[in-house]
Amino acid sequence: MVIRVFTGKERFRGCALITGFHGIGFTGYWSVKYLIQQLKAERVGFIESIFSPPICTVHGDRIVTPFELYRKENLVFFKAEVSPPREREYSFYVQLADWIASAKFKEAFLIGGLDSTLKDDATAYRIVHTSKYAVPEVLKDSLVLEDDRLIVGPIAILLNHFEAIGFPALSVLSFAAQNRLDPRACAEALSVLSKVYGVKVDVRPLIEGAEAIEQELAKPTVREEDREKATGSFYS
Repeated sequence: MVIRVFTGKERFRGCALITGFHGIGFTGYWSVKYLIQQLKAERVGFIESIFSPPICTVHGDRIVTPFELYRKENLVFFKAEVSPPREREYSFYVQLADWIASAKFKEAFLIGGLDSTLKDDATAYRIVHTSKYAVPEVLKDSLVLEDDRLIVGPIAILLNHFEAIGFPALSVLSFAAQNRLDPRACAEALSVLSKVYGVKVDVRPLIEGAEAIEQELAKPTVREEDREKATGSFYS
């Protein structure tokens, strides 16, 4: 087995699985991490893999493993601190998708980023969904990703496999800066999630962080160390 899931007596029938990864603007990963903190979600499980890097960290006297599951009522968050090696991603995420389906989750909500240089209107995000996903009324005015635009990485693998096995999944892709953390993109994605699931998420710290970064980058002479501080240290 590529992955092993440890969840004790937790049951996930009817829950929504929410996740995102280290892609453009770090939108997915930081959105999930922010949600876990804001909603005070409880850690309920771990995922181990033969492809996991041999690392761990510590936060608040507790070991943080590479792949963890958190829960707040019927919302379950998969937080990936790292990604498997590129050549192993397919096996890892296909088995993750199969576990999500077998655990009887209701649907998956995938958060990612889109290169902001491709933006040609005033909208902040695009959506992509599998054939089995019923788009809720609150998203009826959301724009679907334009034809022939590429989605790459873990979200693409998950969407492909969910489509193949007939599982409902929605991906919200926020326009984001390519080369730095983009908290504004996170805020946009979380605003969509709030509408879909009826949860209150305070995105003001994200907006304030975005404004601070943008103001710093707008200065005519920004030292390299200041630029790194502005773009790389928000919301640890």
